[in-house]
Amino acid sequence: MKKLFFLILCLIFSHTYSQEITEKKVLSEVNEVTVFIKDAQITRKKSVDLTKGITILKFINLSPFIDTKSIQVKANGNITVLSVNHQQNYIDKLDKQQELIDLEAKLQVIESKMNLEKTYVDILKEELSFLQENRNIGGKNEELSVSNLKEASIFYSTKLTALKLKEIERYKTLNELNKSKNDVNLQIKTLTSKRDFPNGEILVKIDAKNNTKANFELSYLVGNTGWYPTYDIRAKNINEPIEIIYKANIKQDTKIDWNNVKLRLSSGNPNISGVAPELKTYFLNYNTLPPTYNLISNEIKGKVVDENQSPIPGANVVVVGTTIGASTDFDGNYSITIPNNSSQLEFSYIGYESQIKQITSATLNVNLKEDSQTLDEVVIVGYGSKKRKSANEVLEGKVSGVQIRGASSIQIPAEQVVKQTTVDFDIEIPYSIKSDNKNYAVDMANYNLPAAYKYFCVPKIDKDAFLIANISDWEKYNLLEGEATIFFEDTYIGKTLLDVRYATDTLQISLGRDKNVSVKREKVKNFTTKQFIGSKKEETRVWNIFVKNNKNQKIDMLIFDQVPVSTLEEIKVDIFETSKAKHTLETGEIKWDFSIEPNESKKFELKYSVKYPKNRNLIIE
Repeated sequence: MKKLFFLILCLIFSHTYSQEITEKKVLSEVNEVTVFIKDAQITRKKSVDLTKGITILKFINLSPFIDTKSIQVKANGNITVLSVNHQQNYIDKLDKQQELIDLEAKLQVIESKMNLEKTYVDILKEELSFLQENRNIGGKNEELSVSNLKEASIFYSTKLTALKLKEIERYKTLNELNKSKNDVNLQIKTLTSKRDFPNGEILVKIDAKNNTKANFELSYLVGNTGWYPTYDIRAKNINEPIEIIYKANIKQDTKIDWNNVKLRLSSGNPNISGVAPELKTYFLNYNTLPPTYNLISNEIKGKVVDENQSPIPGANVVVVGTTIGASTDFDGNYSITIPNNSSQLEFSYIGYESQIKQITSATLNVNLKEDSQTLDEVVIVGYGSKKRKSANEVLEGKVSGVQIRGASSIQIPAEQVVKQTTVDFDIEIPYSIKSDNKNYAVDMANYNLPAAYKYFCVPKIDKDAFLIANISDWEKYNLLEGEATIFFEDTYIGKTLLDVRYATDTLQISLGRDKNVSVKREKVKNFTTKQFIGSKKEETRVWNIFVKNNKNQKIDMLIFDQVPVSTLEEIKVDIFETSKAKHTLETGEIKWDFSIEPNESKKFELKYSVKYPKNRNLIIE
């Protein structure tokens, strides 16, 4: 009997021991970063020594802004990836950057000094109050002598003066400390929020067939970062190619520094829906409206909070009637891509009543109410073994049901990689970007583009001449719209906008005004006449346009003017002189396209008349 009992005990012990799962913390480095217009994809690589059996690898010290749905884990070796989970650790918070720690320590010292000064001020006020309350000297029945009065007056004056001067000095010190406090607070705001952020963690459950060393590649999308393009446009003169320096302005506050990483910049935006739109059947009948398409994006975003407006991390969001789901992050925010024609989302969380909401816009916020019938104690399943949820796990904010994706056994030189829908720029040397929310400018490319230069002027509106660079075959340079800084003839001209969205086969870049080309438009009053011919009234206008090239080189130029366009048969416009300009009948546009030599002057004449009934009034320029 004893042997049987011992055997059963051994089996129980063996079974319990076999259920124990080793948990191993893993520190990793950021190796590669692909920065999108908004957000970035982080890649971490790490070799880990594993023992035979099931192990949970906890990748720690990650950003708190990880998009759970984007997590991918790849592993090489004789192992099997069983599951991938994401959680926030609110106990082991991320370390703040040293500059922020120093500023907060300085702020505490200032506040301590301010409290001390306020205490001194309170003491001075008490002394002043005591002195004023005891100004009466001598009793009611005592006779006051002149000498006693004099001594009392001197004492009161001296004491009061000393106390008042001390009070002024204390207030002065307080004002200076308060100014320093405001300065430190402003500096803290430029760095980051004072809030402590949790430690992002990814847990990878693996089964190793034997003792081995496996290589892991962890990738995920992270928020609070992005980039936008800007340009430096330089033109030495109108006979040389135009130089365009393509820059990326990167900013990140993911709470994790990127040190010596392989950096890639992508024109893609992972937040833009990749779901193609679908047409609805257009049923035609009396009193029916055509179909409407109100949803701009297939991505729905929002926030899930409780009745106290506190965020609920780990709440489940599911498209009704599908298995498409997402979870909220530690701030209660979520984003989910919905299929076409879906109209409802279901929100649920343990201990709260589930809600189904109609999708009416791209942003949908939800308040969940506590479920009064919920059991006080809930049994959950984690890592393959049944156990009760501990207080630490509640604080850490573990998110279950994470979708496993891809789990399987001077100028900085850059290379462009043109993909099907995006353009990537690979920075060829390692680059570092701190998590300080400051702007880092990276030169991605330097182009010398052949350009045809022409001056452009509309003297009726603005007498200044604008230099326009016309660039052909601009599409192969993969330019994005962005602000550009212009330098012409080694002089800063100003800023312009490089907008390629509406460019055709030729990209036009305005290089600003050039004061060395003068244009003047004058009305010739001697020819501005009004006469009556039968039942008609005729008015004549003559305009002279003078152009002078004060540059030391020949230039090409376009000048635009206009004649009025009649919309009635009884109004007739006759053009007598345009100095060989091109006239567009539909718009009345007059265009002179010409070349002008250095220091040469030219004159153009525009003469036209307008005939209309003499009993009518017409305003003519």
